[in-house]
Amino acid sequence: MDVYKVNTIAEQIEKGNPYCGRGIVIGKTADGSKACAAYFIMGRSANSRNRIFTEKDGAVYTEPFDASKVEDPSLIIYAAVREYGDNLIVTNGDQTDTIYEGLEAGKSFSESLTSRQFEPDAPNLTPRISGMLSFGGGDFTYQMSILKSADAEGSACSRYTFAYPAIPGVGHFLHTYVTDGNPLPTFQGEPERVAIVDDIDEMTEAIWNALDDDNKISLYVRYTDLATGEISENLVNKNK
Repeated sequence: MDVYKVNTIAEQIEKGNPYCGRGIVIGKTADGSKACAAYFIMGRSANSRNRIFTEKDGAVYTEPFDASKVEDPSLIIYAAVREYGDNLIVTNGDQTDTIYEGLEAGKSFSESLTSRQFEPDAPNLTPRISGMLSFGGGDFTYQMSILKSADAEGSACSRYTFAYPAIPGVGHFLHTYVTDGNPLPTFQGEPERVAIVDDIDEMTEAIWNALDDDNKISLYVRYTDLATGEISENLVNKNK
């Protein structure tokens, strides 16, 4: 097995996989000029599918598409992307705010998450996945975290943090579930290596097209020019 192999996002999700849940992709473009951060959500229930991404004041939020149909907003409505100083935070839940507030208090990325654990949605016990890009000196590094149940009962939380240098053409992909199931099988192992292409539209299309047509909901992709700081963004909502 080649542990340094870099797959396309389509190869990593695998054709025919109906459900990998929510996912974060972070990495550097092949030409070395830009940082990529992407976040997508999928959903099986009517409550989960009733969502869109919106942008406000430089942050990205999940919001209900039809507010009259919201059943339980606690785990589906949150800030997914926020900036703090030279850091870009991307997560699958309201731990975005936990990390932001932790950085404000002088804590590190991993220290900020010690107060959180997996989601209280038994029997799935959905992992909390998080990422953070830290910019400086014309480059960046990034970290990724997964907080998941240590057992089927949710009696304890296992915490994993991964720190990466930014290597041209290479990114990492972390998602909540392996595939569909009941209960849903939790993501296992280290974030997966994926190829990061130079063009944001090509990257957006690759991620969106790799996701199951029935279950995909929304996708946000941001490219940051490392020389100028210029930001390019793509936002795709299935609900329009």
